[in-house]
Amino acid sequence: MRRIVVLSTGGTIATRQDAHGTRLAAEPADALLERLPWQPGVAIEARDVFCLGSYLLTPADMHGVALAVREALADESVAGVVVTHGTDSLEETAYLVDLFHGDARPVVFTGAMRPADAPDGDGPRNLADAIAVADAIAARDLGVLVCFDGQVYPARGTRKAHTTAPAAFAAPDGGPLGRVGDGEVRISAVPVRPKPLDLGAFRPEGIRTDIVACYPGCDIRALRAVADAGARGVVLEATGAGNANPEVAAEVARLTASGVVVALSTRVHAGPVAALYGNGGGADLVRAGAVPTGTLRPSQARVLLIALLGAYGDPERVRAEFNDSLDSPHSPHSPHSPHSPHSLDSLERNTHG
Repeated sequence: MRRIVVLSTGGTIATRQDAHGTRLAAEPADALLERLPWQPGVAIEARDVFCLGSYLLTPADMHGVALAVREALADESVAGVVVTHGTDSLEETAYLVDLFHGDARPVVFTGAMRPADAPDGDGPRNLADAIAVADAIAARDLGVLVCFDGQVYPARGTRKAHTTAPAAFAAPDGGPLGRVGDGEVRISAVPVRPKPLDLGAFRPEGIRTDIVACYPGCDIRALRAVADAGARGVVLEATGAGNANPEVAAEVARLTASGVVVALSTRVHAGPVAALYGNGGGADLVRAGAVPTGTLRPSQARVLLIALLGAYGDPERVRAEFNDSLDSPHSPHSPHSPHSPHSLDSLERNTHG
């Protein structure tokens, strides 16, 4: 009998309010499944990985989720995996798992914006939708997905876009892959994905990677401080299409020469990083050794640095592999070939056989 494994990690979907009015993650996976709005029509196995607010997670915790996903998929009777997760860092964990996920079976992240004890909680429906996606043939070969408020997104490029709204996630540079409702899954595009990394070779311990903001009038003190603290990778959250100033560009050159991998992202909501301007702009930063991150924003650019540094270690290899990981997020494709673009307009129902 096919089944879906639900891995619970905490977050708002598992949160209840204590006597002081503070929300804390406490609900186990079994309790989440008891509140589903309808029967999923597939066997469900619940497993607790940990129970934390996702603002507390470390790269080691995210690695633990990736290992739990791999363990679940080691059983051939498992049709897919759902991960319930806090929304604060869901974009990081989902993307990290996606970077190592080479199985055709879906891995679907979901969560909630309202706590488990809220009378109008969104968690049960989000979880039911995620189970439907994980069980859908149409979701195979799409990699790791994020299912939230009826939308299905690819892990890469998806990020939290609102602090409190139920429709909390967006993929500004590609949009959703499809939608789900009442157990039916509609897929209209598939992501373009690089070759997966080897999870068995990944060693995240001791890999410090930081994000440093660039802003009008910034100096290099923060950049130099994280390098002095042992950062092996740094993501610049630059302005515009990826700009800073001449002082920052000179420091990037120094850090690159010392073996620190510097990635160039932007604080702007959408659009690619581009090496357009001199005088400390993107053209100078790239010449200094910074690696443009395409449409990846700082949160996921940092995850990619962690994954590559943990898998390869060598800075030059990491820079080369970083470029190879920056294909466009997704485009309309045939469901039969995730690597050749075709339109896909048909409704894919959540059925097997």
